[in-house]
Amino acid sequence: MTKDEQNNLLEAVAGVCLWCFVLGMLFLLIWFFMSVAAGNWMYGIHSKWFALSKHEFAVAHYCGLMLTKICIFLFFLVPYIACKLSGKRP
Repeated sequence: MTKDEQNNLLEAVAGVCLWCFVLGMLFLLIWFFMSVAAGNWMYGIHSKWFALSKHEFAVAHYCGLMLTKICIFLFFLVPYIACKLSGKRP
């Protein structure tokens, strides 16, 4: 594989990682706003399925948001930065 092919591949992977990061953050924002705007409705649905208090429901959503955010950063933003930095080598 030539240097130009490697750079093109790194650019393609970086582009995919960037789009995945953006879409992941959009998903997080939708989840957050749904939790704020329709939290009682969501709690009503989930409390029929599981024996959860409001506090446990809120903690579960907060932990889910946090875990999802960490995964988005770890699996999409870090590889994007690595691809961009490795493509800058002479």
